[in-house]
Amino acid sequence: MTPASLTLSLRDALLAVAIMAVWGTNFTVIRIGLDHLPPLLFAALRFTFALLPAVFFLKRPDVPWSKLAAYGFLIGFGQFGIMFIAMNGHITPGLASLVMQLQVFFTIGLVVYLTGERVRPFQILALLLAFSGVGVILAHTDGTTTAFGLALSLIAAFSWAGGNVVARSTPGVNMVAYVVWASLFSVPPLLAASFALEGWPAIRDGLANATPVTWAAVFYQSAANALFGYAMWGWLLGRYPAATVAPMSLLVPVFGMATAYLWLGEPLYDWKLAAAALVLSGLALNLLWPKVAALRGARVPPAA
Repeated sequence: MTPASLTLSLRDALLAVAIMAVWGTNFTVIRIGLDHLPPLLFAALRFTFALLPAVFFLKRPDVPWSKLAAYGFLIGFGQFGIMFIAMNGHITPGLASLVMQLQVFFTIGLVVYLTGERVRPFQILALLLAFSGVGVILAHTDGTTTAFGLALSLIAAFSWAGGNVVARSTPGVNMVAYVVWASLFSVPPLLAASFALEGWPAIRDGLANATPVTWAAVFYQSAANALFGYAMWGWLLGRYPAATVAPMSLLVPVFGMATAYLWLGEPLYDWKLAAAALVLSGLALNLLWPKVAALRGARVPPAA
């Protein structure tokens, strides 16, 4: 690997920022779609349009069906289905974009549990920082953000982490094809849950009242968030070391909270900024510490 490959080029850095902007603004787009669509139906439509028509043009990745099924259920129902329910009046888009980033620590915890990988001291400190930010949010629940919404968001983040672990077990595959084919296992449970919990009248009314803006939100979810975001992120991860690309994810809640403030008028109270600072500090410590330690080690000659 050449030294140049350790640093993002200007073009690729701008591409990474564009991906983070799509993923961050996506939370506001979700809130707009929920104005007319029940949350589980909205999630089912998201994965339907991620599946069709792309499944007819992309070859199924060479992974077991069980992996696709696990990933599709965890990401489809576990992450997006539950997150959409949380965002349907139980947590604001800006805070949802922040809490969901705790999937980083849940992923580490699952990997440690499943593989016996050792937790390092800086990771424990990073986890404490991040969850202290969640504590700040919990201490300021109100009509727009509730303990129920926060709990659902944490479950969604944990499901995202589970999906990460499944995808991690099948490296080197085309992630766009992976996401598309896994959607085969996202749509049925979401539709079944929508009929069981939301009911046909709510589904019928949601589809009847959906506006062009609502459908634009659905297609933004499917095309921009799922296909463009995953495709370009996978391309960057294939071109650069993960330690070079991963810190860019810190921009997701920045875009998420800024967009919710500018577009939806979500207030940026001092406690929200404090919670964001704690969570982002934990994420930054977890992502950047190994890189800083490696640079320091390279500069210090070994003792004689």
